[in-house]
Amino acid sequence: MEQFIVEGGRPLCGAVRVHGAKNAALPILAATVLAAGEHEIDDVPDLLDIKVMVDILRALGARVNRFGDRIVIDTTALGATHIPDDLMGQMRSSIFLMGPLLARFREVSMTRPGGCAIGARPIDLHLRGLRALGASIQAVNGVLSCYTRRLTGNTVILDFPSVGATENIMMAATLAQGVTEIVGAAKEPEVVDLQNFLNRMGARIRGAGTETITVRGVHELHPVSYTIIPDRIVAGTLCIGAAITRGSVLLKNVEPNHLKALIHFLRQTGTKVEVTGDTLRVARSGPLKRIAKLATAPHPGFPTDMQAQMTALMTIADGTSIISETVFDGRFKHVNELMRMGADIVVDLQSAFVRGVPYLSGAYVEAPDLRAGASLILAGLAAEGTTVVQEIQHVDRGYEQLENLLSQLGAKIERVSAQPVTKSLK
Repeated sequence: MEQFIVEGGRPLCGAVRVHGAKNAALPILAATVLAAGEHEIDDVPDLLDIKVMVDILRALGARVNRFGDRIVIDTTALGATHIPDDLMGQMRSSIFLMGPLLARFREVSMTRPGGCAIGARPIDLHLRGLRALGASIQAVNGVLSCYTRRLTGNTVILDFPSVGATENIMMAATLAQGVTEIVGAAKEPEVVDLQNFLNRMGARIRGAGTETITVRGVHELHPVSYTIIPDRIVAGTLCIGAAITRGSVLLKNVEPNHLKALIHFLRQTGTKVEVTGDTLRVARSGPLKRIAKLATAPHPGFPTDMQAQMTALMTIADGTSIISETVFDGRFKHVNELMRMGADIVVDLQSAFVRGVPYLSGAYVEAPDLRAGASLILAGLAAEGTTVVQEIQHVDRGYEQLENLLSQLGAKIERVSAQPVTKSLK
């Protein structure tokens, strides 16, 4: 196990490039299963979740090689349809393989997926959508077994705009007979990126980014080369890093349209944000103002994956901010750790009331999940003294060597082997 040692009090300054989006790369890697042949995917971040997806593809029979930020996948010999239980339990996004395997081989079996513990994350919408396309799904002794004689287009209505369910149904529908309409679809940029990738393969999909996606099934798809979109959550985390440390950061390789909600709220705090093409400059020199009310929401609302980082920022703002979490019911686990650093936060049901304090103090803290870990690192950058962030394997699931990115901007952060530490030290 490893941990981060973070020395606070240093403003982030300089320029860095944002890597490709994890949440776009994972379904796109899964989608390579749909067409036999060699696919080349560029700007794929080197993350734990990506490594798990690669391990699954290899276990299914694909040949996978990485060359820098390019992953080459040859799915010609891929033939297995059972996803190994140990790999399935490591990452929720392993569910993305259900649709593609079902579409190409007409069968797939797996246990239920694992991943970050951030509240209830049922896969009912995935299963309901695939059943609507003609899949028969049975659960026996914890194993989901799915098969079909032929997937057939249908209208699928989603009760909630689930990104994962939208993408899984899209992938399955590409090779289905007839037309599929996904009503109530997720609008996230990663869904649009998957549509663009599938269309490059020869699929006929339109409407991604809107409430209704239409997929006209085709007989076959072909392998392609493709570049992943920039990671909006990594970009957002670095934006907040500049704001929380009174820094000035230039981010390269960003898509500003994907960050509209974050930019809106950052400007409310008195942080300056300048957009030029695919770059973003974020700087703060004056007082940090509170955000009266902020609620997470599906895109284009404020992303749930940025809630923890924004909470960390508000811990040192003037006044009291109310931050509500409407997407996941277990996403305030970072609050207790921030309070160990001196934050003044009260959680009532799905809202956190954050009363700004003059400063945070370094402490020993644990990352309970991916984005919570990022928020604790940000808090450590702004705190007085030294912060030790433990359980950083969660952070490695979504940020490629975050310590290197931050060090390029002047942060003093070091990855070291973890030593047993009791929380009574703080």
